[in-house]
Amino acid sequence: MDEATLWRRHLHAHPEAGFAEHATAAFVAERLEGFGLEVARGVGGTGVVGTLRGQARGEGRAIALRADMDALCQTEAAPDRPWRSTVPGRMHACGHDGHTAALLAAARRLAARPDFSGTVHFLFQPAEEHGQGMQAMLDDGLLERFPFSEAYGFHNMPGLERGTCVAPEGPVMAAEDNFEVTITGRGGHAARPHMVIDPIVAAAAVVLELQQIVARRLDPSEPAVVSVTEVTTNGLRNVIPDWARLSGDCRSFRPEVSAAIEAEMRRIALSVAAAHGAAAEVVYTRSFVPTVNAAAPTAAARRAARAALGTVTESCPRMMTSEDFARLLERVPGCFVFFGNGTESPPLHNAAFDFDDRLLEPIAAWAEALVRDRLGLDGGV
Repeated sequence: MDEATLWRRHLHAHPEAGFAEHATAAFVAERLEGFGLEVARGVGGTGVVGTLRGQARGEGRAIALRADMDALCQTEAAPDRPWRSTVPGRMHACGHDGHTAALLAAARRLAARPDFSGTVHFLFQPAEEHGQGMQAMLDDGLLERFPFSEAYGFHNMPGLERGTCVAPEGPVMAAEDNFEVTITGRGGHAARPHMVIDPIVAAAAVVLELQQIVARRLDPSEPAVVSVTEVTTNGLRNVIPDWARLSGDCRSFRPEVSAAIEAEMRRIALSVAAAHGAAAEVVYTRSFVPTVNAAAPTAAARRAARAALGTVTESCPRMMTSEDFARLLERVPGCFVFFGNGTESPPLHNAAFDFDDRLLEPIAAWAEALVRDRLGLDGGV
């Protein structure tokens, strides 16, 4: 069995959530040091940066390749896997174990033959799932301590044929906003509803009206999603609660659309609650920015895919999912690509999901080809 597969399965069996990736980070750092790279630990909390300098003539440019390390807080539903999670309530249900192992394999390939001109920084990022890790690395001086002019990331994609690569230019994934709408009424006995102001009835009306934001308040040509994903109260079976809280998220591609969603949500929540004799409070936050691939790095990512895999798909529909790598793409140009995890794969964030180990070497080969494309003897094109 290839060593990269052993790495991946070890990481899968020992998942750690965001900013708690202590053992994962140590595992990564030890292997990078074993390959002969310069290693910085604790970047942005639990992030790791490995630096490899080419030995060809000329200093060349510097680029970065990034993988995410964190797992999800859910329980794995695959007891037949020998490498299943050994940590209750934690699992790699998004393939970050595979991303980390693939980037380690790429670092090993390049360290064995560093005949390029320039510098590669291998970024192992914490806390991608909640959109905090990349900003933490940036706040810790990532670009000042390890300067680079381009950045590349990747993700596995269930539903796509295994071994295929998709590298679209322009907007790829959406921004994510989060909200909490708290409706405050007056609780009381379930048998005496005329004595209370029922926040659940008001909250239900707010949920229905929120569906009108996308359907009737936004330009139909602008992709957007408003989803209420959780309803909580302080009530009991025979107690009408004092309050009801709606939580959820919104997706969009442009700041103007995000601002319009927030404004409409506040208007709806306050007016609908008032119509029921209740009060409303809205907390609206922004977690992820849109992921936008730049032209020149995308062209390079496609060339590398053709060199390593023989083919590449250059376009795909915009996705309403979000990606923390976008924070880095706000600061430097780059490209985020997708590798098919197989048409038979369970979806991401599913309790039965597993990264396909057969992707490890193709991804590593793509990353190596990309570095040689951008850091050729003349420092790239």
